[in-house]
Amino acid sequence: MRVLQVISEMGTGGAEALVVEMVRRGADFGWESAVASGGGHRAEQVRAAGVPTFDVPVAARTAVGVLRATAATRRALRRFEPDVVVAHNVSATAVSRLAMAVAGRRPLVTVFHGVAESDYPGTARVLTHAADRVVAVAAVTASRLRAAGLSKPDITVIRNGVTPAPAESDQASTRAALGVAPEVPVALCLARLEPQKRHDVLLDAWARLDGDAVLLVAGDGSLREPLEQRCAVLGLGERVRFLGDRGDVPALLAAADITVLTSDWEGMPVAVLESLAAERPVVATDVDGVREVLERGGGTLVPRRDPAAVAAAVRALLFDADARRAAAAAGLAVVRADHDPHTLMKSYDELLRAAVAGRSR
Repeated sequence: MRVLQVISEMGTGGAEALVVEMVRRGADFGWESAVASGGGHRAEQVRAAGVPTFDVPVAARTAVGVLRATAATRRALRRFEPDVVVAHNVSATAVSRLAMAVAGRRPLVTVFHGVAESDYPGTARVLTHAADRVVAVAAVTASRLRAAGLSKPDITVIRNGVTPAPAESDQASTRAALGVAPEVPVALCLARLEPQKRHDVLLDAWARLDGDAVLLVAGDGSLREPLEQRCAVLGLGERVRFLGDRGDVPALLAAADITVLTSDWEGMPVAVLESLAAERPVVATDVDGVREVLERGGGTLVPRRDPAAVAAAVRALLFDADARRAAAAAGLAVVRADHDPHTLMKSYDELLRAAVAGRSR
């Protein structure tokens, strides 16, 4: 089965991590995979592994941007000739369907990773007309789509999975490379520097913490400069390190004691699952798929846009080794029970083969 994954970009995000997982494990299920995207370090990663990649510019919300992305996707379809297309989120779905108008129709399966609450009605309209099948990465996002009016196509819930990746170095050597002393408490935030992730809330919370604890921020995006300026205004200095886009997440997790995510909304963030698989407790906002994971253990849920609550939760975990060990054990149990990557791939394989066989509706 020839599977083309279409995604806006292949950087730090959870959707990108899922693409890598599906491409890597797909061979075990008889898939021949290719990736069409706007590029990024994960595109380079799959290309180095011998997977065909196609450059598709991110579909900006302009007619010219959509036309360029559609033309590039059409070329990818003609060159790879997939049996099925897997589009991640709404813009990739719309562009893929438009490209098929000329390149020939194939089954189009949308993996829906989540949008802001106000965007659900528009998302439901697009998916109703463009997708042959929809996968929601969390039960709550499936419920939101149905409430927004998506009755057809069917929605299948396949929770994101994660493969625990061994760190290339231990905590001491990774911290030494980052210039962080062994005894310093360290928190890690794995998130694109975009409005959804609300790093401003995290920085305001960090300013409330006493001591020399260090926050590592891995990811890049449009807000990097204003966030760095906010750090300067808050006087955070070396207590916050902006690392940019990183391809060494396992090593960064090894360097950290906990991870933090202060998003306004999420689907099923792979960053949270990666943290739990690495036995790193998580402090995260009480939103959608995050709640599905952490309410069963592994960390602390906090209200959205509440720096004081974030600071209190971070303080309770970061400076208490016993609390961290208990949360880490609970989180690892959750990942092993409900986010097994083989189970995820078996579910996708069955769904895609049904779509190819014409049983998608």
